Amino acid sequence: MERKHFDHFNIAGFTYYEGVLAFKQLEIGTELMMKPEPKNRYDENAVAIYFKKHKLGFVPRKSNKALAALLNAGQNIFEMRVQQIAPDAYPEQQVLVTVFVKTKS
Repeated sequence: MERKHFDHFNIAGFTYYEGVLAFKQLEIGTELMMKPEPKNRYDENAVAIYFKKHKLGFVPRKSNKALAALLNAGQNIFEMRVQQIAPDAYPEQQVLVTVFVKTKS
């Protein structure tokens, strides 16, 4: 299966969720999961990011609309991986992720 770059961004809200509980387990290349939250009271396009059982935060609002639409339609064609870890950065900038579209070869 091939992968095509779709987007990349820092995890929004990393400070406010369970990032601190999972941070030492994250490495470059770690796969993360996305779960849409269509009933989120702050953003109907919210897409939460998880590592195992830990909610790390969200896809930033500027990047979530297309992801939410496809995930809410049952089309999980994406793969999310940790791209960069910056332990000394401001918490909202500590983890950069890349989203790929999985394509058939």
